[in-house]
Amino acid sequence: MAESLKPEVVIIGAGLTGLTMALYLKKAGIDFKIIEKSAKTGGVIQTISEKGFVYETGPNTGVVSCPEMTELFEELAGKCELEIADPSAKRRLIWKNQAWHALPSGLISAVGTPLFTWYDKFRILGEPFRKKGNNPNETLANLVKRRMGQSYLDYAIDPFISGIYAGDPTKLVTKYAMPKLYNLEQEYGSFIKGAMKKAKLPKTDRDKKATKEVFSAKGGLGRLIEALTVAVGTENILLSAETMVKPIANGFQLQVTTPEHLFTLETSHLVTTCGGYALTGFLPFLNENEVAPFNNLKYAEVTQVLLGFKKWKGMSLNAFGGLVPGKENKNILGVLFTSSFFKGRAPEGGALLSVFMGGTKRPDIAKMDNDEIEALLNKDLPRMMSNRSLSPDMIRIHRYPKAIPQYTESSKERFEMIEQLQQKYPGLILAGNIRDGIGMADRVKQGRSIAEELISKIH
Repeated sequence: MAESLKPEVVIIGAGLTGLTMALYLKKAGIDFKIIEKSAKTGGVIQTISEKGFVYETGPNTGVVSCPEMTELFEELAGKCELEIADPSAKRRLIWKNQAWHALPSGLISAVGTPLFTWYDKFRILGEPFRKKGNNPNETLANLVKRRMGQSYLDYAIDPFISGIYAGDPTKLVTKYAMPKLYNLEQEYGSFIKGAMKKAKLPKTDRDKKATKEVFSAKGGLGRLIEALTVAVGTENILLSAETMVKPIANGFQLQVTTPEHLFTLETSHLVTTCGGYALTGFLPFLNENEVAPFNNLKYAEVTQVLLGFKKWKGMSLNAFGGLVPGKENKNILGVLFTSSFFKGRAPEGGALLSVFMGGTKRPDIAKMDNDEIEALLNKDLPRMMSNRSLSPDMIRIHRYPKAIPQYTESSKERFEMIEQLQQKYPGLILAGNIRDGIGMADRVKQGRSIAEELISKIH
């Protein structure tokens, strides 16, 4: 016989968004349940310790881009500690013409760098005076070419987008994929003018918590998930759960099956935090037109290869890592020098590298077996890392067929459908990285924002 539960809020998905949301709901004394299809919390976030190496199977780092990120760690004080990357992480490398070059961090280094053409270096001086664009669907590639030049696109934005979205700047729409960049031009008429004026704006103590620093948790991001899970309460999470939802008067009814129990949940507030591809599986009442924008959402397929070296004999790893522009025709998107900016990730004198492959430009890599992937690595990486006999003591390969949603022109249709469905079904909130950004800080900010919205409605 099914156990009947009537929580005020049901959250589908126990990833970072759902757990953050639940933390603040619990703090406010609101009754909730989280339903998770897999056997563990955290989604793809997982930290593994093996052979003296500590590595992530999902995202490796985040950026403290909003106060909510810092405040989450403050809430978890004593259970999980924020770890800020070593200052070397501010140095980013770009591969060009068979060598690594530091991405410029200021005017002097920008003048001397071989990454950009002299024509574009001079052209950048005119950026503050160029007319702002009026196409809301302008791609990142077109925007950057128009304001800064082709070489900035090829050797700054293209690899940068590979590192964030594993995507293609000719497909990603600036307004959706990089809204802060879009708003700089729209509000100030220029990237440079906008950045300078924003830097002069007074900042509150809370604003200063958005340090823009690269972060992890002490011991790995898995410690953040563990701390959140304990704080939220395992009794409030149903794992390995199959779920079916139907609308009822004043809310929703959910039939939830776990390996041990059958539950019937009724709630006035249902929040989904899963990928767009999963929605049709448990929201069968949505019609074909309503699910189309979610089914049409494209995802980058990413392969991550972890390489552990007990003794490192290659190039200096005094940087965050290196990104590889598409023009260079290599088999990798980039490589993080993880052990150089987070302590304890490799044995003393060793190194831990996280290599990323595939993305929207090379979807074929996701279909390769391990031997083929290692062969591709051996073709490029030894030369790139100045280590001709690249023989790792540990190699682990992880594949993510739906790693990162691509905020292309179709995003407008998806965002509009989210609004329509939330109006049609009061109490339904469609969240997760299908909207509001893909970064860890984006997920935390969204989770907390929705929690505060629900608290104001319920209390």
